Amino acid sequence: MIELDGEPAGPGALASLALTNYGHFTTLLVENGRVRGLELHLERLIRDCRTLFDAALDPDRVRKLARRAAPEHGRATVRVTVFDPALNLGNIAADARPGILVTSRPAPDKPPGPLRVRSVVHRRDLPEVKSVGLFPTLRLRRQAQRAGYDDVLFTGADGDLLEGGTWNIGLVPGGEVLAGTTRQLLRRATDGPTELVGLADLDSVEAVFATNAAVGVRPVTGIDDRAFPAAHPSVTRLAEIYQALPGSPL
Repeated sequence: MIELDGEPAGPGALASLALTNYGHFTTLLVENGRVRGLELHLERLIRDCRTLFDAALDPDRVRKLARRAAPEHGRATVRVTVFDPALNLGNIAADARPGILVTSRPAPDKPPGPLRVRSVVHRRDLPEVKSVGLFPTLRLRRQAQRAGYDDVLFTGADGDLLEGGTWNIGLVPGGEVLAGTTRQLLRRATDGPTELVGLADLDSVEAVFATNAAVGVRPVTGIDDRAFPAAHPSVTRLAEIYQALPGSPL
């Protein structure tokens, strides 16, 4: 399903998104009509819309449009993308009227396996915004996968851990790096630490995990040449805590 403002998305609007590639999004895991951390997703959409378009976004309208794409029962991954089809390379400074693009796909029933990742020095432009500009991320992910890894882990030039390709990283013991919605939910539930850590700190780490809205908590079994367990009591506990969190009605 692909709808723009509640109507089938035409090729012109999709071409505008593909060619101009200016906008932001969030991804919801909808389970039986409910979403964990829904308020955080909505807050992010509102904040990012103001940042990119200097425009307000109606959260009730977002929910209404997203509900159209979500099954009443079962699991689905729903992506909400905010962009203005009228903006292009020639008029990017014009006043914006952002539209809401909603897409959905079935969510897998089984959680994905652990991740092996390669670190790479990279910092996203405006990292606090979940933007649609994924070219650098996908280029680096492709290189990592062709080298035998599953994904990439971004670091600063000084080795500080920043974020994964499309996920956030947590350490046992340790803390979050970039606070995504899933990581924020876990922090609320566990009162976890928030210190910044670097590659050098991994030598004293017991376990590593990745978080995002689509999969929850996922073990990381390798970062470069460092190995970590696929099963660790703390990571298992975090996964159980996350699964037990109540979702809000979409």
